[in-house]
Amino acid sequence: MYDIIIVGGGIVGIATALRLKEQRPSLKLLVLEKELEVAMHQTGHNSGVIHSGLYYKPGSLKATNCIRGYQMLLDFCDKEGVPYDLCGKIVVATRPEQIPILNGLYERGMQNGLTKNRKITLGEMREIEPHVNGLEGIWVPYTGIIDYKAVTEKYAERVRSLGGEIKFGEKVIDIRNQTGRTELVTQKGTTYTTRLVVNCAGLYSDKVAQLTQPEAIKLRIVPFRGEYYKIKPEKHHLVRNLIYPVPDPNFPFLGVHFTRMIGGGIEAGPNAVLAFRREGYNKLDVNMTEFWETLAWPGFRKVAAKYWRTGLGEYYRSFSKAAFTKALQELIADVQEEDLIPGGAGVRAQACDYEGGLVDDFAILESAHAINVCNAPSPAATSSLSIGQTVSERVLARL
Repeated sequence: MYDIIIVGGGIVGIATALRLKEQRPSLKLLVLEKELEVAMHQTGHNSGVIHSGLYYKPGSLKATNCIRGYQMLLDFCDKEGVPYDLCGKIVVATRPEQIPILNGLYERGMQNGLTKNRKITLGEMREIEPHVNGLEGIWVPYTGIIDYKAVTEKYAERVRSLGGEIKFGEKVIDIRNQTGRTELVTQKGTTYTTRLVVNCAGLYSDKVAQLTQPEAIKLRIVPFRGEYYKIKPEKHHLVRNLIYPVPDPNFPFLGVHFTRMIGGGIEAGPNAVLAFRREGYNKLDVNMTEFWETLAWPGFRKVAAKYWRTGLGEYYRSFSKAAFTKALQELIADVQEEDLIPGGAGVRAQACDYEGGLVDDFAILESAHAINVCNAPSPAATSSLSIGQTVSERVLARL
């Protein structure tokens, strides 16, 4: 019997395992991952940005864990030799109505301790990014770039060195709560027994949570696919580092931007469209059962009724390269349609509540037998060691 079984081998699950083994080396700990390696979904499909904590409400789980996790991540990478680059980014207001939002963002950053941020004029923006277009901006020197799959692999290496186990190809299909223990059954027919379950299953975190506490789960994961283009090598000179737009307050995860990648190249995007399956990385990926579950969730229907125009605009950009280019040209006018080549895509596990709210903060739900991390989108990768610390403290208090 294990003391802890963690479901999910993304960056949050492996970071939680690492924090637990560091604090309590004697714990018998197992991570179950349905894929054949770590970081195969959200972790391995994001744009590799080290976030500073600029966007998040002061005092929220996102703000506190991002700010704490930022330094934890850098310290870990320095110690373990994982490369990163704190290249900084600019956030750009391109229209007059965005300036009050930009000012609010600057104040929020100051409240979160980002005292090195500074407001900059167009002339100052062009000293940093010569081809940028806009009215005003914020220079955020804390932001960086990294390969989060490489980070997760290094976390996993440390977990194993501390005696933790990680098993691949083990999809959890049932959880049975018994007196004093919990049994997890995988698709291989194997049964594992533990004192406590930690659910870090990402895109399927609500499904796993329903196995542990079906009556208490009032959230559903709604998958949003973000699609990227890459900039042709001969146009890489248009972007030095990272250029972001002012976010939409209703949909802070929307808005195409430019990102230099740690392994080379420039990404442009993403848009954000409803995915027709939870791991639907292509436009034609459909799982009718999962798609119907999304449509049937009352919360999603309320979101769709309220923001259908925004959704249609995102779909239009998904199928129209010209429209995608036009959105990018708000930030860099010199970008042309022929400069873009198809890139990758990621799927964001966005929790939606019954009342139609897109959950803005991390959500950690507890039951007698489990701790469920049910909403951990960006900046979860930056925050991973801090989230792992937060979860591990709750685990150790229970044991």
